[in-house]
Amino acid sequence: MTEQELKSFRDFWPHYVREHSRPATRALHAVGTLASTTLAVMLLATGRWRWLPLALVVGYAAAWVGHFFVEHNRPATFKHPLWSFLADYKMVALILTGRMGAEAERAKAARVKVMPGASTTR
Repeated sequence: MTEQELKSFRDFWPHYVREHSRPATRALHAVGTLASTTLAVMLLATGRWRWLPLALVVGYAAAWVGHFFVEHNRPATFKHPLWSFLADYKMVALILTGRMGAEAERAKAARVKVMPGASTTR
């Protein structure tokens, strides 16, 4: 399935997981997502609304370091911002419950079935 054929979050999720194939990329996403969520909650709780965009910067900076310097790909945020946002939280939940590694293996295996002979390495 090409990126243009992604019509639902269910279609998007395996693509997202393959774009986060390296554990270091996933770790950077988790750190960024958790840090930005914590910062956003703190800013909202203290009434510092004008600083709220800083929470987005913190989260995206960590994630983009993973994409540009570890994974060497483009973040899904640019083409699928809402699904990417939701997938970040799903991935963090799977990381925190110890199930993300298996999910990455499933997505990799599914790509091989769909595209026999396709290279899954970068």
